Amino acid sequence: MSQTPKAEALKITVTVPGGGLRIDQFLAMQEGIKSRSAAQKLLDAGLVYCKGKRVKKSSFKVEGGDIVTYSLPAAAPVPETATSSVKLPVLFEDDYCMVIEKPAGVAVHAGNGIKKDEETIVSALRPLFKKRKLSFSEGEVLVHRLDRETTGCLLIAKTPAAHMKLQKQFADRSVEKTYLTMVAGIPYPASAIIDAPIGRHSQERTKMSVYQATATRHAKTTYRTLGKTEDAALLACDLHTGRTHQIRVHLKSIGHPVLGDPSYGSGQSEDIAQKNDIDFLCLHAWKLSFMSMSKKKVDVVCELPKNFTELLKRLEIKIPQ
Repeated sequence: MSQTPKAEALKITVTVPGGGLRIDQFLAMQEGIKSRSAAQKLLDAGLVYCKGKRVKKSSFKVEGGDIVTYSLPAAAPVPETATSSVKLPVLFEDDYCMVIEKPAGVAVHAGNGIKKDEETIVSALRPLFKKRKLSFSEGEVLVHRLDRETTGCLLIAKTPAAHMKLQKQFADRSVEKTYLTMVAGIPYPASAIIDAPIGRHSQERTKMSVYQATATRHAKTTYRTLGKTEDAALLACDLHTGRTHQIRVHLKSIGHPVLGDPSYGSGQSEDIAQKNDIDFLCLHAWKLSFMSMSKKKVDVVCELPKNFTELLKRLEIKIPQ
């Protein structure tokens, strides 16, 4: 009889991009931490380290280049099974990592807002690792993250050493990430760079913002228009930084929110989505390029999901290759 595995704390390591922030401010902008009070609880519990030393004072100042590691409390364990209802097609694999195709509607890991026993990408990876006879540690498989409703390329580490080295590539911004998205309206110019800092929304703490934000961090996105209709456009977006909800926030900030986005949409985007029968977030992690452990460049492309492809056909927009 299979036993439920012991839940493991999720350990996350981030590199501080610039100095001058208190550590509680910095933590409040990170994955899985909603506020400074939540950050303070992690500090009080001794779950935060900077440059390898435990930090407990919220007034501690972080400097650019500092390595901060924090652990999120273990979530309720999901019973271990031989299979998972979440299908994870493997797009690329070697001895050290794999790139999977993330489906829509699945959170990458357990946390706030995730129901008890709800399957996540992490829980679905467990049987995948078991099939390959690989040891599995919840805190050392996710190299980066995608929003629950976002589809596409997700990089997974197969060993702790690979996890550390691949995360460093993200921290060094040497990984190339391109997303496809449909937005409301036609951006002008057709291609541009959005270089605008992002921080936690000052009133709506579950959201990020450019204009109503606290403790902002540098964020940069390049977009280019691939196709358009009279009131919507297909964009390819290159991420130069990896802030929470970055593409969604940046495109909203220039007046062209992602279609099907209930959090960052507008009256216009809702009307266009309804007109075109769009009931999903039009955001897909299309291409991912990184250096393998063998020092060879890996280029992975994830085809658009069926609903996105059908939308482009209805709108008579050429499907990108």
